[in-house]
Amino acid sequence: MAERPTGRRPDRPVGAGSRGRDTGSRRGERPEEPKFRHSPRGTALAVVLRVEQGAFAHLALPEMLRRTQFTSRDRAFVTELVYGSLREQLSIDHCLRKHCRWELEELDADVRGALRLGVYQLTHGVSPHAAVGETVSLVGEKVRGVVNAVLRSVQDSGIPDPSTERYVRGCYPRWVVEDLDAAYGEADATATFATMNTPPFATLRVNPLRATQDEVAAEVEAAGGTASHGELVNSALEVRGAGDLAELGAIVDGRASVQDQASQAVVALLEAEAGDLIADVASAPGGKASAIAELLGDTGLVVAGDLHDGRMRTLMRGVQRLGLAAVVPYVADGRNLPLRSGGFDRVLLDAPCSGLGVLRRRPDARLRVTRALIAQVAELQRAMLVEAARLVRPGGRLVYSVCTLTRAETVGVDAFAASELPEFVALDPPSELWRRAGRGAVLLPHVAGTDGMFALVLQRDR
Repeated sequence: MAERPTGRRPDRPVGAGSRGRDTGSRRGERPEEPKFRHSPRGTALAVVLRVEQGAFAHLALPEMLRRTQFTSRDRAFVTELVYGSLREQLSIDHCLRKHCRWELEELDADVRGALRLGVYQLTHGVSPHAAVGETVSLVGEKVRGVVNAVLRSVQDSGIPDPSTERYVRGCYPRWVVEDLDAAYGEADATATFATMNTPPFATLRVNPLRATQDEVAAEVEAAGGTASHGELVNSALEVRGAGDLAELGAIVDGRASVQDQASQAVVALLEAEAGDLIADVASAPGGKASAIAELLGDTGLVVAGDLHDGRMRTLMRGVQRLGLAAVVPYVADGRNLPLRSGGFDRVLLDAPCSGLGVLRRRPDARLRVTRALIAQVAELQRAMLVEAARLVRPGGRLVYSVCTLTRAETVGVDAFAASELPEFVALDPPSELWRRAGRGAVLLPHVAGTDGMFALVLQRDR
């Protein structure tokens, strides 16, 4: 094992510096990319460096892969390295602290990132020769000895350590484990954590205005994949082995969209009818707004808004791809909407949230979320819910949803609604795959096979 420091802090390795001097460490700056970024491991390192600086992995990774000429096998390897190392970073860092003489925060970002990638490979079946040798080559010559020594020490020690605390083994912040234990019980929380640590399969939503489910399924199978009906939403297609779905003809020409069944199920809770006027008050990037418009066709209208005009431009590009005419965009703060009170048959508030229900797809989210952030976002959710409720006509329906599972953002918001919105009554949760939570319901990933989702369906009775 690499010697741990005692007493005086050891000299830093050449190439290590204070946190403020990490490669590209200043907020908003793009970190320097590795010299070997044309290789799969170099590309993976470039992505994790960007994520450390604040980029989102699900955006940075595809952008970086588009610059390469990698085979499908190499692309899959890069994806596994990036998502896997981010998903398990808490456990990986716990391991590194036992084998590295220096605090991880003292190391330059490229050294720290290479160590994380190396440990991930050593614990997931990559041969030690490649996991260590190829990873060492990603850093400068002056620090290769440091990276090599630490990874060799990890290799020799045998990992993982079964005595490690449950939250570290599961790769979640301790407070998240405690919160979900309290909300759902330890057994369901543990099963949820395990499911969210596995790569997801893709789910398609078929555009009924342009294609049938069978037609899109046949195209998926022609691309070498499999497609089956969704368990939660029968009209959805669960897709496996079809490669990059962004290149699938049905996606390119607007006959289908990628959307998890949990999100599709939230749209179904609106029970939109022909001719309805519907407000989607936090709609970007637009998956739910376009799904509603597909159901309405030309028989109703979806007024879709968001705070940021750039995100609304993304929404409208999606609407145009799908050939939808029933979406009217606007830009506004969801706490102060330029919409008429009582003017809508249905209102959807898919509120900004911590995103802990989508960790299968966005593993880096767990590295950003704090208790303080949860308190802030819950306050925002409550304010937006009051404003959204203002729009609903008597007899109309309001659906509040969040793709997370924390108590503050789910049952906490429901308790607020019960107190502050007495003109609304809660409707029963939908199917057996939903589990009651307060007056609403949750989809737990290990039960429904979907993202984690909470929904509260309210009807205005006066």
